[in-house]
Amino acid sequence: MLAAALFAVLFALGASAGPDPCVAIAGKKWVSPREARACMFSFPVDPELKANIIQVVNNTLPFHTSVNYQILAPPPFQNDVHEDIAADLARIFQMSYDSDFEFHLDLYRSFRRLNDGHCTVFNFCYDSLYISYLPTPLVLLTASDGSQSVHIAPEAFSVASAEFPDQIEFWQDSLPGNLKGKLASLSGAKVLQINGKDPLIAVNENAVTTGSYQSFGTRQNSFFSSYSRGAKGWAYIMGNFALQIHPLNDFVELTIQRIDNSLPETLSIPYRSRFGSAAKNFTDGESYRENNCVSVAGTNGYDVYDLASVSEHTHAMPPVAYFQQQPLISNQDRRRPINVMLDGTPLSDVELPEESHPTTAALNESYSVAQFYLLPDNITGVLALGSFSAGNFSVFMASLLDGLQELKALGATHLIVDVTNNGGGYICIAHWLHRILIGPKATTEPQAGLDTCTRASTMAQLIVEKINKGADPKELLSYHPSQWKNSSNVPYSVETHWLRPTVDLTINGHQDAFSPRLGAECQPFEMAPPDHGLFAPENIAILSNGRCGSSCSLFSITMSKHEGVKTVVLGGHKDIPQQYCGVVGGQSTHFAEIDTEIKSTHLKTHILAPPDL
Repeated sequence: MLAAALFAVLFALGASAGPDPCVAIAGKKWVSPREARACMFSFPVDPELKANIIQVVNNTLPFHTSVNYQILAPPPFQNDVHEDIAADLARIFQMSYDSDFEFHLDLYRSFRRLNDGHCTVFNFCYDSLYISYLPTPLVLLTASDGSQSVHIAPEAFSVASAEFPDQIEFWQDSLPGNLKGKLASLSGAKVLQINGKDPLIAVNENAVTTGSYQSFGTRQNSFFSSYSRGAKGWAYIMGNFALQIHPLNDFVELTIQRIDNSLPETLSIPYRSRFGSAAKNFTDGESYRENNCVSVAGTNGYDVYDLASVSEHTHAMPPVAYFQQQPLISNQDRRRPINVMLDGTPLSDVELPEESHPTTAALNESYSVAQFYLLPDNITGVLALGSFSAGNFSVFMASLLDGLQELKALGATHLIVDVTNNGGGYICIAHWLHRILIGPKATTEPQAGLDTCTRASTMAQLIVEKINKGADPKELLSYHPSQWKNSSNVPYSVETHWLRPTVDLTINGHQDAFSPRLGAECQPFEMAPPDHGLFAPENIAILSNGRCGSSCSLFSITMSKHEGVKTVVLGGHKDIPQQYCGVVGGQSTHFAEIDTEIKSTHLKTHILAPPDL
């Protein structure tokens, strides 16, 4: 089902009485969480701007598919997802808050409870402005007898030394007694308690709040460290324990048993907060908000037929890009169908330790997030696919075909597709990879994916009506009929209202409307696929830690359900069912893109249109 991602760069202005706590941290790379909180909590709520934010969010939600579904998600997620976001927005509107940051945290957490990585609200004022770190990322390890326990990652000191060389001495000195200066000795230690409780209590508490993925088991996995293939190399994912996007915790108390030490030891490790890579420097509270908390080009939409607006927005990278779990892509390629997760934590720039890199060299046809390897058995190929997006769509598409053909030429008959921490990306790359692996058949042509439709809200229907009457003569808008095909894969004509007749449904007691079933989004492809599948389905396995979202889920689900391909999930608690994908969906969008459709069809003054942020 076609899902629309809600994204807003939110802002609110305010002033605090007394000494300005933002002055104390201005210009510093590292501060204590307490100092960062003092600054961030110092701004009162502006009632007008609070009302503006809630109105924008409320009027954008009708474009999003999951709003009614997530009130009580269907099996197997009925115990994991039950968030009535409309009711929470009404509650938040009535609530009084001591600070603007407190207001945002309530809004942010309410949306995270949807557990839908497409429906999120972020605020550049606060989210990842100061990221709090620990030098002790955790892992869940399984012993040979099947027992599981939480450990400080064996590579923890190596990672921390490389990523935080300017803070290692601080953490070394913070250790108590005979442990002072022995941070390296903590690596690999068994964690007996976190803040005086069984470690799994902390894991489960994080799973309730981290959001993004519907499966509780997948959200548990986000607590722990892992890896991902990035556009520029192998990245280390710190996990929600060792990386937090808000500076709300000052320290953690761990009871551990170090390697070669039979006695438990209890110690406190302080979090340190680092100024975000996308944040703008400031000197005081006023400049903090002027530089980080006001709308910029890309925050709101624009009229594509207004030359002044087009000039302002053409080359601006949309703020949403910072939170999309994909490499940066060009504005031109952003017009392609995209289905990507969003998260308050930006893509990791922490490097994976060299000892954890693949031991064999990548093949020549590897490109960006797609790396190809032939295992020593000479029959098993590996495609490490960190995203379904890369810097150049056409090069990416060609590299996937060339890399798989190179594996075949080297003798590979079996294939592992590693999509660990893959947040999605281009829908047509997901369809393309499915098609070239499996070959031409009923499940790959004319669409190597799921049947789709889109939510047909009143405002969406009005946009199409305007386009039918000539509002988009250059066919620039996403709602233009020419951008879509009917269930017989015939493109719609300009005068066709392709959202009608609506399919009316009752979802969790709420009336909703959707378009008729839509046809292929991607075929014919811009390059010819091979005449035969490159690997037999029974010889393919899709591997991940469950954190496979959006277009990654689309690919994994269709390969599993339509082709019988094996799916393998590594990690996770043995007593919790593991899901091999996170959140499915179709083309995703964000507030500024929706606002562009509304402004370009001259519907901005309609009562249902969201105002500008």
